[in-house]
Amino acid sequence: MTAPAAAPLDNGRVDLWLLRQPHPDDITGTLDLTELDESELARASACRRQTGGFLYASAHIALRRLLGAYLGRPAADLRFARQPCPCCDQPHGRPTLSVPDPSVHFSLSHSSGMVLVGVAADPIGVDVEQVPRASTVRVCSTAVHPDERAEIEAVPEALRRAAFGQLWTRKEAYLKGLGTGLGRPLAEDYLGADESAWPPGWTVVDIPCGPRHTAAAAVRTDALTRTSLRWIPIESLYAGGTVDLSARAA
Repeated sequence: MTAPAAAPLDNGRVDLWLLRQPHPDDITGTLDLTELDESELARASACRRQTGGFLYASAHIALRRLLGAYLGRPAADLRFARQPCPCCDQPHGRPTLSVPDPSVHFSLSHSSGMVLVGVAADPIGVDVEQVPRASTVRVCSTAVHPDERAEIEAVPEALRRAAFGQLWTRKEAYLKGLGTGLGRPLAEDYLGADESAWPPGWTVVDIPCGPRHTAAAAVRTDALTRTSLRWIPIESLYAGGTVDLSARAA
C-alpha cells in the first residue's frame, strides 16, 4: 500500500477514533492481516473466541493505519516498543514507536466489541470498557480513592454502574498515560466528579460511545485546544482500504 501524506499534530490537539465491531452478518469483506507483525498475528489467533480475535486484529489494523496516515508511512513498516515503567523501570510502560522515530503519541483500548484509539502530540492514555455489572462495582469500588468511593455510593443505584464505569475509564486512561497501568495504586489519584482536584498537568475527557460502554482519554497537557471524535468504518480495514483522517467529527 502506498504511504499516505503525513498529517502532523499540533500541541494541545487530541484526535480520538472509535470503531464498533459489526454483527457477523454485516461483515462484507476480510480484514487485511498483512500489515500485522508476528506477535500481533499470534495474539489474534490465540483468542479463544472468534469474535475476540476479530476485535483484536481490527483494533491493531486500525491503529497501524491511523499512525501510518499521521506519519506518512506504510502501516506495515511501523515497529512498536515500550517505554520504561515509572514504577519499576522495566520495559512495560507506555507503548511507543521505534520505527519511525516517535513523533506522535498514541494509546489503544478495546473491550466487548468497541475499539478506541487516541493520537496526540503529547503523552496520552485512553480506555474503553463495557458498563460493569453491579457486583463488579461493589468489589472494585473498595480499591479506588476514598472520595471517589463516597461519590459513587451517593449516586442513585440505577445510575451507579454507568457512573462507576466512567470513573474507572478516567482512572485507567490516566494510568495508561503515565505508563504505570494498574501497577500504581488505584486509591492514589483522584479522578472523580471534582475536575479541579484531578492530577495537575493533565487533561481528562469523557468520551460518548453509546449506552453499553464508557470511555475516557487523559492527555499530559493543561492547554488542550482541540478534541475531535470520529468513527472508523470497518470497510477501511479491508484489503486496499484506508483510514480517512479528514472524516467529519462525530
